[in-house]
Amino acid sequence: MVMQLTSRRNGHLRGKYYVAVAALAGLVLAAGCKTERAGVLPALGADIRQTSTSGISSGAYMAGQFQIAHSELVVGAAIIAGGPYGCAESLFADVMPGPGTTFLNISKAINGCMLNALQLWGVPNPRLLAERVHRLAERGKIDGVAHLQRDRVYLFAGKEDRTVVPPIVTAAFEFYKELGLPEANLAHVTDKAAGHAFVTEDHGGACDKSGKPYVVDCDYDQAGALLAHIYGPLKPRSTAIGGTFLAFDQRPFTQGFGSDHGLSDYGVVYVPEMCARGGCRVHIAFHGCAQNRAAVGEAFVEETGFARWADTNSLVVLFPQTATAAMNPQGCWDWWGYTGRAYLTREAPQIETVYRMLKRLGAPRAAS
Repeated sequence: MVMQLTSRRNGHLRGKYYVAVAALAGLVLAAGCKTERAGVLPALGADIRQTSTSGISSGAYMAGQFQIAHSELVVGAAIIAGGPYGCAESLFADVMPGPGTTFLNISKAINGCMLNALQLWGVPNPRLLAERVHRLAERGKIDGVAHLQRDRVYLFAGKEDRTVVPPIVTAAFEFYKELGLPEANLAHVTDKAAGHAFVTEDHGGACDKSGKPYVVDCDYDQAGALLAHIYGPLKPRSTAIGGTFLAFDQRPFTQGFGSDHGLSDYGVVYVPEMCARGGCRVHIAFHGCAQNRAAVGEAFVEETGFARWADTNSLVVLFPQTATAAMNPQGCWDWWGYTGRAYLTREAPQIETVYRMLKRLGAPRAAS
């Protein structure tokens, strides 16, 4: 059975969800919680060697982590209100195993990699972080650095962001230069009076707002800007969403990671009509803390503007989703090590899970 779920804003169709289940369709309320029965992530024959990533806040850190771990596949990334790869990792990470390292990382993450309160102690240090990338690549934990040096990276800092302050994004800009990316490949946007949020042309709260759902109207199409920087000139976006948002079960992709992977049971993928025939590229959009579907509904998925650009530019958009937990009450992506010491590498539960999703999207389409 299949149920089509639609939502409208100002009379216009915002999206469609096709939720397929064996015996029951739709949304079910059980024990006061919304339980979603979702379908499977489809095999679309996508060109995963033209993958790009983007993210805001913790999602920005994850966008960079996934890019660096799988740089052979990723051609570019967008870092929105985020800092350089590995910023939160404690100096003791390699010599003091165990949960104590995670607590040290949390302190460094907040003070050094969000508020920039440790600058006198050299945190963040783009040069040392770039050296860390080289060491991980030499050990085979991430893809080779040479793949990164051809990437295009978009970086954004809102003038009114007090959560991840602009100097942290500047450190990410310097980090990519330390890795050998030409400055021409980097876009560093700092002229918008935005709060801590994803910026749009016509959706969300006041531009300088920092609060749920962390989507703000600054008369600036951030989704289009970052995709154009990564992929080059784009065809004009569609005037209305023409593809399909599919809710899918993430659990098959987390097998082998126990229960501490930090991911929700369900994610979303947007499939334009043209991409159902195969051959499209994939963009992975990572939400921020307190911005997953459980926290803000479909705001990040539907109102950030990715779908209309995807419709006309051969892009499938993957929206993986986190879950809340005792060590992660805001549903953040793991950029400080709460899933384990391998969180920066291809072995990380969250990076490997999203990679498995990407491989599924790239698998050959079933014969019709």
